[in-house]
Order: sequence, then structure tokens, then C-alpha cells
Amino acid sequence: MIALTLAQIAHAVGGRLQLAPADTEHTLAGGNVETDSRQIAPGGIFVAKPGESTDGHLFVDAAVEAGAVLAIVERPVDAVVSQIVVPDAVQALADLARDVVARVRAGGGLTVVGITGSNGKTTTKNLLRRILEDEGETVAPRASFNNEVGAPLTMLRVTYDTSFLVCEFGASGPGAIARLAGLVEPDIGIVLMVGMAHAGGFGGIEGTVKAKSELVQAVRPGGLAILNHDDARVASMATIASERGIPVRWFGTGAGADVRAADIETDASGTRCTISADGETTALRLHVLGAHHVMNALAAITAAKALGVRLPDAVARIETVQLAERWRMQPMGGERVRIINDAYNASPDSMAVALRTLAQITGPGERTVAVLGAMSELGDYAGEEHDRIGELAVRLRIQRIVVIGAEARRLYLAAVGEGSWDGEAVWFATADEAYDYLLTELRDGDRVLVKSSNSAGLRFLGDRLGESFS
Repeated sequence: MIALTLAQIAHAVGGRLQLAPADTEHTLAGGNVETDSRQIAPGGIFVAKPGESTDGHLFVDAAVEAGAVLAIVERPVDAVVSQIVVPDAVQALADLARDVVARVRAGGGLTVVGITGSNGKTTTKNLLRRILEDEGETVAPRASFNNEVGAPLTMLRVTYDTSFLVCEFGASGPGAIARLAGLVEPDIGIVLMVGMAHAGGFGGIEGTVKAKSELVQAVRPGGLAILNHDDARVASMATIASERGIPVRWFGTGAGADVRAADIETDASGTRCTISADGETTALRLHVLGAHHVMNALAAITAAKALGVRLPDAVARIETVQLAERWRMQPMGGERVRIINDAYNASPDSMAVALRTLAQITGPGERTVAVLGAMSELGDYAGEEHDRIGELAVRLRIQRIVVIGAEARRLYLAAVGEGSWDGEAVWFATADEAYDYLLTELRDGDRVLVKSSNSAGLRFLGDRLGESFS
């Protein structure tokens, strides 16, 4: 974080400053800002956030031992460190992020890009970061830091030397994206797609459309909206942009897209296609598994071009990316048995494209194996969406369907009902049981997809399988 006085920080967060004996109001603090005391570095600021299972106030001493010079707390603690007492630590984190980004922006040279969508945010963020880091200092989230805590922590990493801040905005309910994007008022807002992810929290797909459109509403005057031309729900957000006088750039596969892909071909080593924009055409070899990542690449390229990056340069930089993120279509295992660990998150849309990718990349003499767990946050839609995925797996002729966990049992039953009744589909209550089964079931030539929502924990099963068959 940029260096600010303790008084300036207290004013930004609307808190009461309690000084340590060695400090004054003019003492500077400007290290990393963290809510996890284990991540604090010397000179850092610790935000004591109450959590579901523990309380950050219990770890202020640990943060001080690690080098924290300031604690933002909801109640004073007995620790030798300056403290700013606030009513709500998470809100204080947001307020501090807003203040810091505004100060850096006032210094000139900072461009903010916001990304949202039901799927693809993290991959797009990583591709865009790779393009922009060759243009200037670029700050982007670690992993999927896209919620009310993670997004402000990312924003607070900017300095006066930062050229680009790439923000990823997730949401579990209406208004969340508006609040997060409102902290920075992006110069560019990218909406990738609208699907059933988190539909339970939005009251259905139309609620999801409205929530994702909050990013278009938050783009600052004179900014740009980048929208998916192939997704009708996203395309409808152009009306909002038009009403606000915000121009739109389109990405997609159709003729109406400003940046578009054609001749898409996928195999086990990645995806090939041609990219066209503004009269230029170039070939792209995307190493990230899955044809669906072409759309994420298009979104990143569209933003990069808007920021002055040449198409050949953007494509060349994307081609250096080997992995979108850990546990996202991550190749593991060896030549005998190949594992694709894609179990960091799952929605009906991402589950479907992952299964299609598995079918596409499996060659003659090889066997498809899908290890599937529950999709979370679907609310009343959970049953029918798990049914749909079970049926799809059978229709794609996935040869072994291994379903894990009580919340995913309907997926297994749907697969059986669709026609997978002769041992092709099996169900296990726990990942340990499934692991023991897979150790004896998997054979040379198997291509194995591990896919579930984060809460199901199958990413760790994927790691175990990858190690066992490496």
C-alpha cells in the first residue's frame, strides 16, 4: 500500500485512532494490508476481521510479532501497536481501498479494469495480467480474490508506479458487484457470460443478469464496456451502456464481434484458433485446456487492444500462459493416466463445458472418466441442474462416471436413469472411498476429469490422483 499517516488512515476508514507509545498521528504506515496474520510482513497493516470460525482480534499479537505497525479493529485489544477502532472491519477495508485507489488515480497513470461473469473471471484476469505486465506495473488478484474482502485487498496493493489495476468481481447476491466496483469506478468493465452459477443467491437467471450488469453501471464516464456478443443476456447490457453514454466493444465468434475467433480446434495440448480484430488476423495457440477459454482470451485481448496493445503482442503473451490457475483445468498425472483437476469451482455451465472438453480431448483407445461432486449455491435449482449434468455425462458417452457426496447423489441417479446402469456410474459418500476405488479402476489410457464446487473438496482428491499416477 502507498504510505499514509496513521491520521490519514483513521480519517479514510472513519475510525478512532489509539496510538502506541512510540507513534504519533504523523507516523507513516504503508506495508501490505492483510486479514490473515500469517501473511503480514514487516511494516504491514492487520485488519482484525471477525470470521465464521474464529476472530481476527485473537491474532493481533501474532500480526505484531510478524511486523505489523497498525491494527484496524472493532474493539481495542491488549497489544503494543497503534490501533484504529471501527464499527465494521470489512467496511473499513473497503473504505481504505477506495481512498488509496483515489489517491493513486489522482496522481495520474492508473487504469482500472473490472471483470465479472458467471464463469471465466479468474482465467480472464490472469490472461489480461500477462498481457499488461509487459506494458507497465500491473496489480491483479491472487487466486480468486473477488469478494468483499479479497477485492479490497487487491486494490490496496497499488502504488504510484502502478499502471494497471485488474479487479475480479464476484457476487453472492444483488448489489455486491455495485459495492465492489463502486470502490474504484473502472475505466473498463468486462462482462464475460451469464449462467446458473450462484443462481440461488440471485433468485434465478434474470436476477443474475441484473447483478452482473451492475459492473456496466459502475464504469466511470468516458470509460468502456466490453461485452460478450455471443451471450444474449450479456449483449442486452449494451442498452445500459448506451443510456450512460458508454461505448461498447464486442468479443465473440460472430460477425458482429469487434474481436472474434474462428476455426476453433481443441485437443489434449490446448486450443488453436484464428483471432481477427480491426482488419488484422493472427493465429492463437492457447495452452489452457478447453475451447471455452477462447472466449476468455478474446475478452482479455479486447481489453488490451483498448489500452493500446497490438494484437500480435497480446496473442504472443497469452501463448506463454500454460495454466489458468491451480485447480482450474490443471493437467496432472503422467502419460499413462492423465488427470484434469478442475475442482476449484463448478456451476452447471462450467461443469458442462468441462465434460465436453474431456470428450473432445480423449483419443481412440483412451477412456473417459469423470469424477464429479456437488455444485453449490444453486438454491431451488440444485436438483434439476444436477439431473441435467448426470444426463449430459451419459449423452457424451463418458465411460466411467464417479459421483461423490450426498449433495451430488441426484447427479448419479440421473446418470443411471439416462442409461448408465451397467457399472458405468458409481457413487461414493466420501472422497477417500472414491480414491480407493479409482486406484484399482484407473488404467493406462484413461483421461480423468475431477470437477466440483470448492465446498466439495474434490480438488484435494485431484491432487492425490495426480501424485499417484505421476
